[in-house]
Amino acid sequence: MKLINLEAQSGIPKYKQIISSVEIAIAENRLKRGDQLPSVNKLCLEFSISRDTVLLAYDELKKRGIVFAILGKGYYIKSTEFSFEHRYFVLFDELNAFKENLYNSFLEAIDNRAQIDIFFHHFNLDMFRKLINESNGNYSKYIIMPTNLKGAAAIIKTLPKNDVYILDQTNDDLSGYPSVHQNFVKDVFSALVKAKLLLKKYERLVLIFPGFKEPLGMVEGFEKFGADFLFENTIIPNFEHQIIKKGTVYIIPNDRHLVEVIEQAKKQELLIGLDYGIISYNDTPLKKVVENGITTISTDFTAMGLLLADMILNNKKDKIENQSDLLIRKSL
Repeated sequence: MKLINLEAQSGIPKYKQIISSVEIAIAENRLKRGDQLPSVNKLCLEFSISRDTVLLAYDELKKRGIVFAILGKGYYIKSTEFSFEHRYFVLFDELNAFKENLYNSFLEAIDNRAQIDIFFHHFNLDMFRKLINESNGNYSKYIIMPTNLKGAAAIIKTLPKNDVYILDQTNDDLSGYPSVHQNFVKDVFSALVKAKLLLKKYERLVLIFPGFKEPLGMVEGFEKFGADFLFENTIIPNFEHQIIKKGTVYIIPNDRHLVEVIEQAKKQELLIGLDYGIISYNDTPLKKVVENGITTISTDFTAMGLLLADMILNNKKDKIENQSDLLIRKSL
């Protein structure tokens, strides 16, 4: 069998296809330590590609410690101590306490059965595109947190479809991919229904929703609850220069706004759980003790990591809604 295979119609750059071909040949024991790779000139002539393309691929293989060069002779296999079949590209939006729980549980469940490289796009579409373009063809699995980035789906679709898994947030454009995700519409609505008896002692609900990185499903679930149960409800983008009205419950996805609301309440000498209420999003150990306990809507990120690992290790193609719950504390 040929060692190097290039597909002219593939969206994957030629140099990445060369890298992938070498890795596959090693994984299938068609290349062993000390074996010589096809010469640069041979590949240029065979596939009508430039020397720069071949050299870029071979240089990358050198950087990975897979090949070495002998001046005037060519390129040779240096190491076969890697598993092409188990290299995972993981792209998170950001790292925080609960995403760290997710990653650690995933890592523990994988149990050294794969090389895992983690990256962060920080809600920047250009960074998202750059990281995916540079990884395309270099990994056996691609685990992506697209968040609510517009245009993310088109970029994800450049990756090999059978190797992509969507994490945390998904949407209709990504419905063809397996996923472990939150259903934010259902989760917010169900949590507020669970809290309905407690909410009846308040007069209005306010969702603080900047809309930059927060899932849009939160808004839909919030508005549905207000409409179905006739609660006065308002959505505001931030809490700057706000005065808290007694009888208000704040639903707060962003922890910075959580701090601002609590600080303002102290200035007004209002009592949490009596004069006003708070429901925060995503539980952390700190929220168990702040103000004698902050009520939260939270998914189980540890479970999310375990479900993802099980899906990948067993080659499942499911679409799993990770469970969420309302944790009631003194702030309500």
